[in-house]
Amino acid sequence: MGRSQLEKQKTHQKIVETASRRLREAGLDGIGVADLMKEAGLTVGGFYKHFASRDDLVAEAIQSAFDSWGSKLEADGINPAEMTAADIAERYVSTCHRDNPGEGCPFAALTSDISRSGEKARAIATDGLRRNFEGLASKAAGADEGERRRKAIMAFAMMAGGVGLARISSDEALSAEILETVRDFVGGIDK
Repeated sequence: MGRSQLEKQKTHQKIVETASRRLREAGLDGIGVADLMKEAGLTVGGFYKHFASRDDLVAEAIQSAFDSWGSKLEADGINPAEMTAADIAERYVSTCHRDNPGEGCPFAALTSDISRSGEKARAIATDGLRRNFEGLASKAAGADEGERRRKAIMAFAMMAGGVGLARISSDEALSAEILETVRDFVGGIDK
């Protein structure tokens, strides 16, 4: 790969990473292309050298957000496949996740936005749902695959919703109670 192609790839990745963080912080309609490019240290004119449309950027940014969780775990020396349900709940349903939406799960930050977004972003989110359900189902106790999958769907919905509700609350004690309650419940799906 030539130097200019490598630079273009690095610039593209910088735009995607910036968009991924900012979209989770401000919502899909909370930041425009001009502001995003400025924040990435680039001009708005360069946007279309990297993306055919804003929807394409949103889709890549959402994919990047989904991929970042596993990358963060691996960077911390954690194998996601070896985590228990309690380990997952401890990391996901936390004050750190609540307080840092730009670094967290797009489901906890953008569920309603993604439901109204383009087909590419919704397809990526659907794949993310399937992977999360499969991962949690592999950790859940149950008489059969169907029961383990139901527990996984309920647990993931509780985690994403719980973090979202904890973010909404202006009462710190209530916010902490929501996180603790969800964390305790989800941590027990393997029993």
